[in-house]
Amino acid sequence: MHDLETLNTGGYASTTHLKLTCPLPSGLPPAILTLGATLTRLDLSGTGLSSLPSEFGTSLPNLRILFLSSNNFSTFPSVLAQCPSLEMIAFRSNRMTSIPEGSLPTKTLRWLILTDNQISTLPEDLGKCEKLEKCMLAGNQLSSLPESMATGCKNLALLRLSANRFETLPEWLFDLPKLAFLSFAGNPCVEKQTAAATAKAGTRFDLEKIEWENLEVQETLGEGASGVISRGLWKQSAEYAEEVAIKVFKGGVTSDGTPRDEMAAVLAAGFHEGLITVLGKVVGHPDEVVEGAVAAEGEEKKFQGGIVMQLIPEYYAALGLPPSFDTCSRDCFPEDASLSAAEVLGMLTGIAGAAAHLHQRGIAHGDLYAHNILASKADRHALLGDFGAATIYGTDEEVYAGMEKLEVLAFAHLLEDVLGLIRREKEKNELTEEEEEAIVQGLEKLQKQCADPRVNSRPSFEDIAVELEDLVGFRGMMRIPIPN
Repeated sequence: MHDLETLNTGGYASTTHLKLTCPLPSGLPPAILTLGATLTRLDLSGTGLSSLPSEFGTSLPNLRILFLSSNNFSTFPSVLAQCPSLEMIAFRSNRMTSIPEGSLPTKTLRWLILTDNQISTLPEDLGKCEKLEKCMLAGNQLSSLPESMATGCKNLALLRLSANRFETLPEWLFDLPKLAFLSFAGNPCVEKQTAAATAKAGTRFDLEKIEWENLEVQETLGEGASGVISRGLWKQSAEYAEEVAIKVFKGGVTSDGTPRDEMAAVLAAGFHEGLITVLGKVVGHPDEVVEGAVAAEGEEKKFQGGIVMQLIPEYYAALGLPPSFDTCSRDCFPEDASLSAAEVLGMLTGIAGAAAHLHQRGIAHGDLYAHNILASKADRHALLGDFGAATIYGTDEEVYAGMEKLEVLAFAHLLEDVLGLIRREKEKNELTEEEEEAIVQGLEKLQKQCADPRVNSRPSFEDIAVELEDLVGFRGMMRIPIPN
């Protein structure tokens, strides 16, 4: 965090990163334009800006990352096309309505965030962004994509289209060779599928309706854009209470979609050993909007529903770390992270089985990353979580037949990542060198099949699960073991 007074007196003359949060009613401070020799990252989110000066691009030749979210830009500034090094641009929540042709830095752009705006049309020159890897478009008014993207955006790996107005999706989308993370929940094209899955989930005999008054919320375990997860107690009688995790969904559009669509996917997913078990749906919350009632202004950003889940033991930890600015669409891992071949095999078998289970129900996870997997090395068990980018696409729609094969590429990335974590420790390894080598070779072969640039040639998750089960020597997974 930096302050305007120090900036204006030359105090940040050699800085590489600059972040201001104070209101800027007079526009961009001229002092920023004097930092061109060193400035690579600029964050002016929430400062009230609505325009940029014409010399912005030429004055900041080394700028790589620009955050202008929660401001007042109604039009994407065309001056950004003049930024020779700009790789990442964020204009989340600006009420932006238009992006003129020629306003994008097409030669350098890798990561574009336009979440929660009012954009109805994208420029054709988006297809000229050959380096574009990550494109966040959830919460707009889009009903189509530029055809130029079909041939020009071959490096696109992650695309968020949720909460828009798509009646159909272009067929070429499912042929993009590097697209692995796609979400489009909350669009008319999946409205019927989501409604059907939600209705079916409502008839599940194993899904309790849990009164809010019977829950005791304790400390916060995690908080994200879609809501808060807390440790808690589910008081089932005067004598018995079960330790649980409680997630309360709230907020508006996230970078992945809406809390309501996330909750619908979680409930529709059902039970599987590789998924966090949902015990029930919260009813009777004091902020709950009565079904059929019209929400007051701003109310849609409050309580959006709640679920009660199994409490995951503390010895489970995230398998990876979220992508960085440099890795963009690929996860990061601690330098000291390590796994044995047996641990990798056990975890991957469970995750592949969970993904197969989801796609059999017509659900794409949309965010199949190591950082969304909770794993126990001791038990070789893993759980796939965070359904914020999930899409219920249904099982009967031929146009979405390629959804599973796109997500198989995400699994290929996961496989490649964890293969790089395998370390051999002779004193702890129960496998012989020959057994370990056979597992690694089998996983490497499977990874290549899953990463096939010909999307339709990739195996299904069911096929992947069978391959892994053959390597591991048994079928099925155990639920979370109870520690001694």
